[in-house]
Amino acid sequence: MKALVIDDSKVMRNMLTAYLSDFGIETNCAEDGLDALEKVTVESEYDFALVDWDMPRMTGIEFVKEVRSKSELQSMKLLMVTAHTAMEDVGQALHEGANDFLMKPFSKEMVEEKLSIMGLLN
Repeated sequence: MKALVIDDSKVMRNMLTAYLSDFGIETNCAEDGLDALEKVTVESEYDFALVDWDMPRMTGIEFVKEVRSKSELQSMKLLMVTAHTAMEDVGQALHEGANDFLMKPFSKEMVEEKLSIMGLLN
């Protein structure tokens, strides 16, 4: 299992990477959606991505749209991890192709639960 953690906050990237490592998941990181898009286009072996919404250069929602427009990336699961809490934001993320939504702040157990629901953990 391999994941891409996409967030402009180094602290958030490090925290999520530590959580995923504890779950036995190999991770790579990207600082924004554009960096992430380059990584998934070159290395299409990612099973899923944890995607922040608000980032420079390319937002998380723009990243989700781009991934969903590429047939070779259709199987990648996308979990939006964001401080956006309005129901219309949740709806937009799901409409654009995110598989699920995790609101900040969150705990390690909440990440584990979402990944289990998405079928990514045994």
